[in-house]
Amino acid sequence: MEVIAEGLAFPEGPIVLPDGSVILVEIKAGALTRVWGDGKREVVAQLGGGPNGAAIGPDGAIYVCNNGGFTWHEQQGLTIPGGAAADYTTGRIERVDVATGKFERVYDKIDGNRLSGPNDIVFDKSGGFWFTDHAKSYSRHRDYGGLYYAKPDGSKIVEAAYHLISPNGVGLSPDEKTVYMADTYMGRLWAFDIEGEGVVGPNGPGQPGRCVATMPGYQLFDSLAVEADGRVCVATIINGGITAIQPNGAFEHTPYPDLLVTNIAFGGPDMRDAYITLSGTGKLVKVRWPRPGHKLNFNPYP
Repeated sequence: MEVIAEGLAFPEGPIVLPDGSVILVEIKAGALTRVWGDGKREVVAQLGGGPNGAAIGPDGAIYVCNNGGFTWHEQQGLTIPGGAAADYTTGRIERVDVATGKFERVYDKIDGNRLSGPNDIVFDKSGGFWFTDHAKSYSRHRDYGGLYYAKPDGSKIVEAAYHLISPNGVGLSPDEKTVYMADTYMGRLWAFDIEGEGVVGPNGPGQPGRCVATMPGYQLFDSLAVEADGRVCVATIINGGITAIQPNGAFEHTPYPDLLVTNIAFGGPDMRDAYITLSGTGKLVKVRWPRPGHKLNFNPYP
């Protein structure tokens, strides 16, 4: 395991670039940051709130799920997010020009309802994107979350599924017929059959999607990435590591030294370099993965 960067303020959303650098978010610092393996780093944009998932769009800009901000506390050497920040107003989707650092808000509501806490994002080959809204926790209650589809030009946003407990990681199967969603507090991976832009197939009564796998014991799910063979690699909290889940539900777990492992992204010439965020201890690490990751749409690497 190679430490690429440390001392980060709860890193998430890594994007691997051709020059070997990685752009990621620092949720606690409200920043989109670029890091290199030699300790060099620079702030791409100071977004405020709580920038979370990030992805490159068809126009080359980076689209960020901003959850609006968390409260924070330290426990046994770990940085841990809590409920809504004192200055929280709304969640939003933001577009960042990497060259200038300028950013703009693309979405902050749907049908008059605010986005509570956008969390993770993935673009399909047509240039639209799926994203999750993890919702927001407060001292005595919690919002519901949802799975959404949107166009990057601000022209369309669709609620594909709602009344979800804690939608987090999102990813597409290699054939883009399925969208996967990790449910944090349920420790569960859901699959939704895609029937159109923001339209998913029907499921049984009381079922938001198809349940691919549920973890035993107390394990929480965070963001995810998809392998070239269709496995879904979910960053796992409490049982800190990466859980690789096959479409049939079989899974294997690889541990890493942090209780709050939050994301994974693939790069390298063979797509077997896995960049993993160890958020509780503020690190980005790189490991060799046993299988190649699936190449993301519009990402210039490799």
